[in-house]
Amino acid sequence: MGQKANPIGNRLGIIRGWESNWYGNKKDFANKLIEDNKIRTYLNARINKGGIAKIVIERTLGKLIVTIHTSKPGIIIGKGGGEVDRIKEELKKLTGKEDVQINILEIRRPELDAMIVGDTIARQIENRINFKRATKMAIASALRMGAEGIKVQLSGRLGGAEIARSEKFMQGRVPLHTFRMDIDYANVFAQTVYGKIGIKVWICRGEILAKRDLNPNFIGGKEGGEMGMGARRDNRGDFGGRRDDRGGDRRGGGGNFNRGGGGQGGGRSGGQGGGRSGGQGGGRR
Repeated sequence: MGQKANPIGNRLGIIRGWESNWYGNKKDFANKLIEDNKIRTYLNARINKGGIAKIVIERTLGKLIVTIHTSKPGIIIGKGGGEVDRIKEELKKLTGKEDVQINILEIRRPELDAMIVGDTIARQIENRINFKRATKMAIASALRMGAEGIKVQLSGRLGGAEIARSEKFMQGRVPLHTFRMDIDYANVFAQTVYGKIGIKVWICRGEILAKRDLNPNFIGGKEGGEMGMGARRDNRGDFGGRRDDRGGDRRGGGGNFNRGGGGQGGGRSGGQGGGRSGGQGGGRR
């Protein structure tokens, strides 16, 4: 079940909220649903490089509130807020409503958002960067920012191969059956010269033990078992920074188990009964 169902839809009402908040009766439900789809399609095409993660649509009596979650708010707001005003006027024309409000929420840690991670990989593949390199970089940055696990699957003519195939990369843990786990999911594609490449991203952001606000505009912190987009978590412990336990001079001989020469049990070159060259304290000869 966890493998087949969409991880976001699976968690609706448990730890995730709906991205469309409004009431529709039998007469106007279909029209509102189609309008939501039009708004999302239009904004994603209009703000192509705006780093949009999700678009939340809320309706009250005669009022339409559109909240854009983005990693690059500056691009959407524009100089002096001019771009937002233009988008607002365009949405008024599209929906035929006079009262349209646009809110912009910044995502402080885009490395932990599946949609933005997938979009980043897709743009790199379109720019002819090797898909393995792009994926591994995305995985490394997500784990560095505190993700518990990440899984990426790419399908299509990878690297321009004649025969399409699927490749999966995974690090950490992504327990899809555990509904308490905050797992973000996205499905994006890269339009390359040799065809479309599909990219699926699952990111596990930790376990949520406390009761969570289901408002889709809510951005939680780590307190109470929630991993939102708050302050950066650095869980490297005592291993932070560069480890330098090599002992002694790097080039010459040095501490125990060192690669370069003397000392007991020295790696390639001899210490006592040493590696490539014998003799006590021998360097590379």
